[in-house]
Amino acid sequence: MKKSLAVYSLFLVLAFFYGCNKKEAVKNDKILNMALTSEISTLDPVNSYDNVSGMVIYNICEQLYDYHYLNRPYELKPLLAEGMPVIENNGQRYVIKIKKNIRYHDHPAFKGQPRFVTAQDFITQFKRLSYNPLNSTGWWVVDGAIKGVNEFKKTVGDDFEKFKSTSISGIKAPDDHTLIIELTQPSPQFIYKLSMSFISPVPLEVIEHDKNDLSHNPIGTGPFYLTKMDAAKEITLAKFPHYHESFYPSEGDRYANSRGLLKDSGEKIPFIDGIKFVVVNDNKTRWELFNQYKLDFIVLPQDFYTQVFDDVGNLREDIKAKNIRLQTMPTLTYWWLAFNMKDPLLGKNLNLRKAIAYAADMDKYIQLFTNNTGQRANSILPPGILGYDTSATLPYEYNLEKAKEYLAKAGYPGGKGLPELIYDTRAESKISNAQAEYYKTQLALIGIKIKIVQNNFKQYLEKSRTGHLQFFQDGWTLDYPDAENIFQLLTSSNHPPGPNASFYSNPQVDAMYEKMSKLPDGEEKKALIEKMEKTVNDDLPWIMQYYSRNFILYHDYVKNYRPSDLIWSYPKYLRVK
Repeated sequence: MKKSLAVYSLFLVLAFFYGCNKKEAVKNDKILNMALTSEISTLDPVNSYDNVSGMVIYNICEQLYDYHYLNRPYELKPLLAEGMPVIENNGQRYVIKIKKNIRYHDHPAFKGQPRFVTAQDFITQFKRLSYNPLNSTGWWVVDGAIKGVNEFKKTVGDDFEKFKSTSISGIKAPDDHTLIIELTQPSPQFIYKLSMSFISPVPLEVIEHDKNDLSHNPIGTGPFYLTKMDAAKEITLAKFPHYHESFYPSEGDRYANSRGLLKDSGEKIPFIDGIKFVVVNDNKTRWELFNQYKLDFIVLPQDFYTQVFDDVGNLREDIKAKNIRLQTMPTLTYWWLAFNMKDPLLGKNLNLRKAIAYAADMDKYIQLFTNNTGQRANSILPPGILGYDTSATLPYEYNLEKAKEYLAKAGYPGGKGLPELIYDTRAESKISNAQAEYYKTQLALIGIKIKIVQNNFKQYLEKSRTGHLQFFQDGWTLDYPDAENIFQLLTSSNHPPGPNASFYSNPQVDAMYEKMSKLPDGEEKKALIEKMEKTVNDDLPWIMQYYSRNFILYHDYVKNYRPSDLIWSYPKYLRVK
């Protein structure tokens, strides 16, 4: 997703917070509590583009497609669509049939009557993505991709009456349950985008009632509906009694079979009665609650590795004796240091950026802050997608002498005359501050001074979306397994409020991206990806850090859990026994 531009997926916790013991939770409680490390910035699907809001919104809103819970590699399946799209006109026309009798959660705009999904509701959401006042972080999904959206955006401007009366020429609904989308050019990745929260249907009468602001009152068709919204403290969802018929998967891959994840095959979902999200900021509290059986499971914070693993990396015997289980998960999340390329100091001085790149000891960073669980990044691409090369190397490495040479070439020998750089953190936590202090110390070795500005995640996102960052850590969780999802972070059209937080711009990369995004997987696409990566590395908007790996501990009464970076609606598959 998503912007890992995101909270650290390392600290996501799912928990029971009722103070009951294990047996009481099993007997009395079907409410799943999920602890988040930051308050929610928005729950409007047009702007929900980080892991914190994603954990909530994907349980409220649904899309045309989602991913099969138990199959890897990931495969899309219909959710609100009746089947996979019929693709015509050389890949430029998508014809999608919408399921009937899909009911929305209740809303005052419906005046006590049930409201069912229509194809027009998807068109309304596509229009919202293109509507200037909403400043959507999902605009990149449709920008230049669908016929007429750019013209719609220009024609409508800020006028809500024009928003309602103006059509998008490339999106039509010939009847209530048929959606036709005309692309400007073939895009093999477009179907992945139809699984993202941006493309969640919304009735026009709801946005009229709520003045087009769904940030604290989203409407959806999902297995759970919103009952309480206090973004800084608590969000609660309840099981939707009119949820359309959905069933637990009846097949899975070898891993699913070996883990016994098919015992509920064909059973109606969801199994739980609700979800309670609580903002919990510190690792120690979450760890203590987990050990008191007040947490279902926890993505283990690095602070507590020594309390869980023995010297060879296995679970300690005292941990096993508590009926605690472990899953190790390679993730689709990875991290880098980013420069604001519009910054008059950093953006215009390649040698200064090179000096910083050579001064950053990433191996030591990974040892200190991931306990060597992170995998050193060797590419701007993550493993597992076309274009990633295990033998690839980055054009920089830790070398203080070279760092000093480049700093001199930049015009600041020994740091003399160089203004203090501003490093913004992405969280108000001890570990986030320690990471910033680490780079401050590293860069001081060559004469670069750093001022650390602490932000909570909401503040960080706001600065990212408005371009008020100079030097910072950024990261990404893939929305779908394709290099296009990474390179869109580096295109000129995706400058903030889009996801290109670095404001990187290179016409050559833009042109290659446009060509690459039309190509199916194959040697031509692979060669273009390699050329794009070399160009980006030469420009150096990013200093790559590491690929994440998670260690997930859970009590053995949690059933059906399979970790994933792409499937955010997984609570509907869980049981607590």
